[in-house]
Amino acid sequence: MKRLDGRVVVITGSGGIGAACAKRYAEEGARVLIGDIDVKSANGVAAAISAAGGDALVQELDLANEASVKALYELVDHKYGRLDVLHNNAADTRGEQMAYDMAITEMPAHIWDRAFEINARGTMFMIKHGIPLMLKHGKGSIINTSSGAALRGDLFGPAYASSKAAINCLTKYVATQFGKKGIRCNVISPGLIVTPNVYLSNSQEQLDRITRHKLTPYLGEPDDIAAAAAFLASDDSKFITGQVMVVDGGIIDHMPYVAENIDAFFDSSAKRRV
Repeated sequence: MKRLDGRVVVITGSGGIGAACAKRYAEEGARVLIGDIDVKSANGVAAAISAAGGDALVQELDLANEASVKALYELVDHKYGRLDVLHNNAADTRGEQMAYDMAITEMPAHIWDRAFEINARGTMFMIKHGIPLMLKHGKGSIINTSSGAALRGDLFGPAYASSKAAINCLTKYVATQFGKKGIRCNVISPGLIVTPNVYLSNSQEQLDRITRHKLTPYLGEPDDIAAAAAFLASDDSKFITGQVMVVDGGIIDHMPYVAENIDAFFDSSAKRRV
């Protein structure tokens, strides 16, 4: 028996990570509804799920519009009559948004506002209107995709990172307010995950530099996030709530100079043992 047999999963966003998570949920036996403003992309993911024998449906979704969120859940209620897992994965990472999300002294107000409108407020709308469906059955798992950028300072993306930090905080509030009612809420905080967009916005030199500072010898892939998401969606994580699960190859868990000095450390240790 698969871990999510018979369960209904709503996931927002069908890009690299969203596609991998949606497919993994279906592989685990879930019926998956993908909400995305990019219907063409979402239909492609749903078609792949169906071709593999899974069950997937697509609904156009504009996270800036609360009525659009309500319409998605009306479809879920009509089609399935329940909601078991909500994965808030969508975020505004369009090139025209991220290109101006740089130095705070140069930050256009609309870039800051847009990051919070889609990433933070949109997530709040999804939770606000999703929880009542979960309460019908007294159980549910909410998963929010955040970012390692929300946990450490960086040179770019302050609006994006701040909106993701808001999601981290919101997660703990949801876990606190609804935990006794059977609803869990957790965050997945990815590091750099290799998607097609990564190669468009990063040079090989930049990717090599990031790889050197990870504690794993490789960069993460969407399937790495999907594996974590499937765990949090399932009863395997039934005693976990209000947590930020960092999936980043260990990049934030060591002193900044360590990764580039590991070989020298072991060479030195070996010499001392001789």
